[in-house]
Amino acid sequence: MITLRPAAERGHANHGWLDSWHSFSFAEYFDADHVHWGPLRVINEDRVAAGQGFGTHGHRDMEIISYVLEGALGHKDSMGNIETITPGEVQRMSAGTGVTHSEFNYDSTGTTHFLQIWILPERTGIAPGYEQKRFDDSEKRGRLRLVVSPDGADGSVSIHQDARMYAGLFEGQEAETLAIEPGRLAYVHLVRGTATVNGRVLVAGDALLYRDEAQVRIEAGQGAEVLVFDLPELARH
Repeated sequence: MITLRPAAERGHANHGWLDSWHSFSFAEYFDADHVHWGPLRVINEDRVAAGQGFGTHGHRDMEIISYVLEGALGHKDSMGNIETITPGEVQRMSAGTGVTHSEFNYDSTGTTHFLQIWILPERTGIAPGYEQKRFDDSEKRGRLRLVVSPDGADGSVSIHQDARMYAGLFEGQEAETLAIEPGRLAYVHLVRGTATVNGRVLVAGDALLYRDEAQVRIEAGQGAEVLVFDLPELARH
């Protein structure tokens, strides 16, 4: 089963300084059909205005990934990390037993455009942690580059969950197929451009949810940037 989640059906909140689209229920936006997909809990597409940002706030028991598309995102946290995240970099913060942090666009004129992704950890109460790595476009061109994994495979950042995130850039005849193991879920989020994914033409912000499928097939990209998540099925209650 492959289910389309059109970009325009996401939740939307515009606070002036922040324009945000929510793929899953978040803050005042709630959709009972889109609370999570396996442990994938949040994909927020955020645009932060120049000289604005998120003040210091707390998290716990969540794996938080930042994926910057345009501009730069300043980061400070209670673990002592003071960093800047730019396009091509992937940041992972494990909130664990609790952290506070802030995120800010220090540019006086340009917007920071990034994806904020939350993944539920496999267990609660872990020690907080931080990791940040760069993945050049050449590593993602015409293929799916592993950028997040449970074991740091292939130089990816590591999370406390049996989940993997791949990033790819596709143009023209470039194509890639990713196998999905039986019993696992997948989620495809088209970050920008257009692409044909398992026969469906997607535009920026569209997503596909996979259950009981054998593969993800990406082709016919036009300026396409794609994220693919390989996820465990969570126990249903």
